Amino acid sequence: MNKQEFLDKLRAGLSGLPRQDVEERLAFYAEMIDDRTEDGLSEAEAVAAVGTVEEIVAQVLAETPFAKLAVERVKPKHRLKGWEIVLLVLGSPLWLSLVIAAVSVIFSLYAVLWSLIVALWSLFGAFVGGAFGGLLGGIVLALTVNPPAGLALIAAGLVLAGLSILLFIGCKAATAGIVWLTKRILLGMKNALLKKEEIQ
Repeated sequence: MNKQEFLDKLRAGLSGLPRQDVEERLAFYAEMIDDRTEDGLSEAEAVAAVGTVEEIVAQVLAETPFAKLAVERVKPKHRLKGWEIVLLVLGSPLWLSLVIAAVSVIFSLYAVLWSLIVALWSLFGAFVGGAFGGLLGGIVLALTVNPPAGLALIAAGLVLAGLSILLFIGCKAATAGIVWLTKRILLGMKNALLKKEEIQ
């Protein structure tokens, strides 16, 4: 692939970004290719050394704030006509309530997931507290008033300590999973906002 083909594909991949951002990225990669050809690489080798268009688009998308993509996507490409404004205003009770309901449902589901994570970590804290309390209380009880009850309490503390270790592993994995899911959701929303255009 030569430099111009690469830049054309990159322009198409980044077409949903603001025009200024697209031009900055194109200038950056064009200069990078030029620098590598000056270092003795052929144009095709310089383009290959930069990376694939898909990797670059994915990286740019990950770095671009969601708000910037959303503003660019909803910005009208032409001036609204009078009848379009009237339809938007008259239809706003319907479409606005549907948008608010959809956002509320999605946010509620996401909040429930994070609530489950917080509940798991709280349970882990309770197990750790119970393990320490059982061990300390069992030792005091075994050495003073009732040795058999103290030993039973120590055993319960050890069981809770073991369960808390297992619960910590589960909490850590669940937290990592929801963070991963959050990143995937944001990347998916960005991809939905990024308009893909085919090169003619």
